[in-house]
Amino acid sequence: MHRLSDFLAQGNRRWFVVAGAIIIQFCLGTIYAWSAFTGLLTLSVSQGGEYGFTAQQAAWIFSVGLLCFAVSMIIAGRLQVKFGPRIIALAGGTVLGTGYILGGLLGSTFLGQLFFIGVIGGAGIGMAYVVPIAVGIKWFPDKKGLISGIAVAGFGFGATLWVKLAGSWFGGLLYTTSLFSLPGVQSVFLIYGLIFLIFVALGSMVMLNPPEGYAPQSISHPTQSKEQPFAESSNLEFTTREMLGKPQFYMLWIMFFSTALAGLMVIYSISLFGIDALQAAQAVDGPAQAAAIAGTAMAWYAIFNGLGRVIWGGISDRLGRKWSLLMMCCFQAFIMLVFFEMGTAVSSFILAAAIIGFNFGGNFALFPAATADYFGSKNLGTNYGWIFLSFGLAGVAGPQIAGYFRDAAGAGDISTWSTSFTIAGIACIFAAGLSLLLKPPTKSQG
Repeated sequence: MHRLSDFLAQGNRRWFVVAGAIIIQFCLGTIYAWSAFTGLLTLSVSQGGEYGFTAQQAAWIFSVGLLCFAVSMIIAGRLQVKFGPRIIALAGGTVLGTGYILGGLLGSTFLGQLFFIGVIGGAGIGMAYVVPIAVGIKWFPDKKGLISGIAVAGFGFGATLWVKLAGSWFGGLLYTTSLFSLPGVQSVFLIYGLIFLIFVALGSMVMLNPPEGYAPQSISHPTQSKEQPFAESSNLEFTTREMLGKPQFYMLWIMFFSTALAGLMVIYSISLFGIDALQAAQAVDGPAQAAAIAGTAMAWYAIFNGLGRVIWGGISDRLGRKWSLLMMCCFQAFIMLVFFEMGTAVSSFILAAAIIGFNFGGNFALFPAATADYFGSKNLGTNYGWIFLSFGLAGVAGPQIAGYFRDAAGAGDISTWSTSFTIAGIACIFAAGLSLLLKPPTKSQG
């Protein structure tokens, strides 16, 4: 293990860690592909559906997955200190793959999918997710924002892969596959679970912390590094207990909850909203075309989600985390407030989805980097897990708000979608206001 760590420290070989991170995150991004399954899951039995779930039931599977994702991150952050990041990443991939395999074989009911895909699958994602971020920032303390973005970019791009494989590529696995005579949804779960077992294991091989006292050349030789006049950092290390006593923790927590609520609401509802809005506006010929366009919008959402992680991370290394968070929150607030109107035309619907995905992706570069700036890198695995808990709760609130208003709507009434998106937009405005109050904590404070 030490030999591999020393090998990675030589020259630019630390980028092998980034490659491993992207492989892992590609698999973990499957949770963002949930919208690809909601159409078949909510198709009534009378219309030929296999499951007949309500919109809120489909939302609960997604929400529980996100909540377990967030909670398990806190546990994994502590475990990787004790057992090392490689073992925890491997364990996460094993749990994730097992959850999806069991969801494929046994997930014929709502409770089955809730447990196997939501609880077990979500926990596996959280276990593996925290490792590439914590390890990557330790290898790249000179590029926290950029590396946070790159390390999790695969999550967004991976969602595109899983959406398209399920819904359209090769005819769409949902419609062409029936392993062991299983319905399409369960067959896809089984296939995905096997893939996750293999590829997360491959990516975990390079998930090792740098040698003690490691510093990249850009820090060892400051004259070679570029000045970052707007960067903000406490230059202090905080334990989790110390962090929980700082107002900055609660500000970041509320901001992440607010912005994540918007993005997760759209991930859950983009297929349902697209089908409703495009048909109501007579912008498509029928539900099949509307569903195809919604799938395309989700794919572009996922692509720009990945790009947003890298680009917002790079911007924040130059502009500073505070001002980058302000810009991102403002952009997201605006687009959420006009999303309902943009959803009535094909081109504007896809454009709005891409912009929301781009801003949402910025969360996963900016918040871990801000956590490292304000509370240090030493305990980042555990500390960021507590910040990320807000994401898990937003994963309950966002989809449930959308699911509730959608189920409550009368036949053909799409106006309630506007209520959901307005709530999300106001939450982002509130987050933008909080960002203006951010400043690095001190040990004597509080």
